[in-house]
Amino acid sequence: MLFHQNRIVKLLGIKYPVIQGGMAWVATGELAAAVSEAGGLGTIGAGNAPAEIVREEIRKVKEITDKPFAVNVMLLSHFVEEIMELVIEEKVPVVTTGAGNPGKYIEKLKEIGTKVIPVVPSTALARRMERLKVDALIAEGTEAGGHIGELATMALIPQIVDADDIPVIAAGGIADGRGLVAALALGADAVQMGTRFIACKECTAHQNYKEAVIKAADRDTVVTGRTTGHLVRNLRNFLSRRIMEMEKAGASKEEIEKYGIGRLRMAVREGNIEEGTVMLGQIAGLINNIKTAKEIINDIINEANLIIENLRGINYNE
Repeated sequence: MLFHQNRIVKLLGIKYPVIQGGMAWVATGELAAAVSEAGGLGTIGAGNAPAEIVREEIRKVKEITDKPFAVNVMLLSHFVEEIMELVIEEKVPVVTTGAGNPGKYIEKLKEIGTKVIPVVPSTALARRMERLKVDALIAEGTEAGGHIGELATMALIPQIVDADDIPVIAAGGIADGRGLVAALALGADAVQMGTRFIACKECTAHQNYKEAVIKAADRDTVVTGRTTGHLVRNLRNFLSRRIMEMEKAGASKEEIEKYGIGRLRMAVREGNIEEGTVMLGQIAGLINNIKTAKEIINDIINEANLIIENLRGINYNE
């Protein structure tokens, strides 16, 4: 299947409709550059890092590739203002946003030609974002790793597609060509994948974190944070069990959030996958190898093409 007429491919100037998720501590310049060089859209996860740290990651990407890339900006970050100033200064081609409303930044970003793509978990938020004239939407289902909403990808994508006229990128529970074809069938223009790219050779996360993805089975993730209103899908381990115990015992939002400070870095950088937060999606049970970004994307595209060709050869009226 040729993707040159695909709306996301045309909008972002990429080869394939595959976007890498902007995972804090995981989505570094090395990974983003590898994904972009392979024909997708690589993303730097700014997380809660200060601007100078993010600048280093942006410079890494620019040193490795001249292909388009993105920076994911967490709008609840203490450094959001300086991060937005940085992406404008560095003329970052694409900005994806999460955990907030990017409205106040859109005009300045568009002035330099930056494409703005927020993550949305519901049709109500999708409609609000479209009114702000964003360029596309990442509709993320609850199967995804990290911070999530309640709606499943299968139900969410077609409803957002029907509610909005701009391109939609499907996220949550996608890791192969079957997921890409399914997303396209639901009306999406592209897919975003996070967990699949953790198990990537260019990913700089600790080997223990990568192995956690490889070893995970279909029921090995849990959702914490239901009592705080900040739902997080992560690996079932000592930390997640402790947090759920705290929630059950009626611990306050402040107590729970204080207990979780620094836990993602502990897992991603130090490799402590029992006491750290191991954010990964339900699709981890499908991932059983570590490949390069190029191999991952080529496998997805080749599998999707084969599925589409096979479907074309089936006459359902017989």
